[in-house]
Amino acid sequence: MAVSQGSVSSFDCVGLFASMESVARILFTMLVFGPACGFILGSFCTKIYVDAVFIDTSNLDITPDDPRWIGAWWGGFLLCGALLFFSSLLMFGFPQSLPPHSDPALESEQAMLPEREYERPKPSNGVLRHPLEPDSSASCFQQLRVIPKVTKHLLSNPVFTCIILAACMEIAVVAGFAAFLGKYLEQQFNLTTSSANQLLGMTAIPCACLGIFLGGLLVKKLSLSALGAIRMAMLVNLVSTACYVSFLFLGCDTGPVAGVTVPYGNNSAPGSALDPYSPCNKNCECQTDSFTPVCGADGITYLSACFAGCNSTNLTGCVCLTTVPAENATVVPGKCPSPGCQEAFLTFLCVMCVCSMIGAMAQTPSVIILIRTVSPELKSYALGVLFLLLRLLGFIPPPLIFGAGIDSTCLFWSTFCGEQGACALYDNVVYRYLYVSIAIALKSFAFILYTTTWQCLRKNYKRYIKTHEGGLSTSTEYQDIETEKTCPESHSPSEDSFVRS
Repeated sequence: MAVSQGSVSSFDCVGLFASMESVARILFTMLVFGPACGFILGSFCTKIYVDAVFIDTSNLDITPDDPRWIGAWWGGFLLCGALLFFSSLLMFGFPQSLPPHSDPALESEQAMLPEREYERPKPSNGVLRHPLEPDSSASCFQQLRVIPKVTKHLLSNPVFTCIILAACMEIAVVAGFAAFLGKYLEQQFNLTTSSANQLLGMTAIPCACLGIFLGGLLVKKLSLSALGAIRMAMLVNLVSTACYVSFLFLGCDTGPVAGVTVPYGNNSAPGSALDPYSPCNKNCECQTDSFTPVCGADGITYLSACFAGCNSTNLTGCVCLTTVPAENATVVPGKCPSPGCQEAFLTFLCVMCVCSMIGAMAQTPSVIILIRTVSPELKSYALGVLFLLLRLLGFIPPPLIFGAGIDSTCLFWSTFCGEQGACALYDNVVYRYLYVSIAIALKSFAFILYTTTWQCLRKNYKRYIKTHEGGLSTSTEYQDIETEKTCPESHSPSEDSFVRS
């Protein structure tokens, strides 16, 4: 009877692990696929003027390539809100509760398992309730009281805690890095907002989706145990971190900007304080409420045609260009190009695709380890804790940290009525070093957590991994674990003490 019961339990656990791991892969893929659609949608919305519904856009004298252009940022919110509303209507077709599936083999197996107070509670009359029968006597407060106990039990497992924190660090890199990646491409490689969003949505993020699928495929094809999965996570973390290190050397400098990084021609002595206002433009009444850079014939970027001292509307006769003949003192819209910037951008885009794909391959092994380290009845709750912490720790603080770091690299702030506005110009070198270094620090912390998990599993594999892997581990070093799978389920001392508490 014991062998028969163990076989049924092993079969159920194999199916449970396979289904839970498949669901986890789908969830993480959709978690990445959503931002991909968002970037592509944003690239189309930013090509439409923000007030296109109320004004005639044919009379506008600016284009999407102009820094003053503001796209229809509200379009994505309206479309996504409408899709969410209509898709939520379909959920009203579901019943209030799904009927329990009665399995005779499962009922006979559960009857022989030891009692657990959170699985089979006893009513006041002392009669045991059927395991598949809903507990109608338990109040909402009684059901909520067990949540802190179960959460404490899960977080007391160092493998579970380290894997969740490592997943939070990996998602923090994605949330913080990707949130400002469009702005980073604009500043480093002089791209427009719509072009940057479109490139991200069509290259890097689809590669991340592919990486999640490849990670799950490798785990399945290689039949990796939990220890093999954590080794795989460590390896892909190291490779993706190396890709991020290469980003430190792929970028463009800010270049000379008159009054911000270099003085104005001969009107300012070298070493003097930098000031965008110069005697050559003091009578022009230039405003700093907008940033419309122009490239002068002298190879220097000016904050606007006004700051270049241009008096005519055709951007000629710019008196601040003192190093060139007066007849050649002209400017053209946009920043002055940096040498080698186009080649650096193509290299950056290729490395970003590889980095996104390899980095995402760690997601599936991490979730598989998390699922295998908890009891079957707690797996759904464990996934809930995972996604809760991912949003609390992985999606909220990182954009704030990245944003604060990026603001600290600002060279020139726009002003509105004497108050500070948005940053108009960044120090590209410091921006790149700080932006990428934060991502490297998060990836390094994730590697430390992966290493801690590997040490725990290497020293005491049986303690942390439930013996339900059902043939997924084929290496000889775990044959003793595979032999025990034909026996009834046993629980660790820490888990038994939790049940008795």
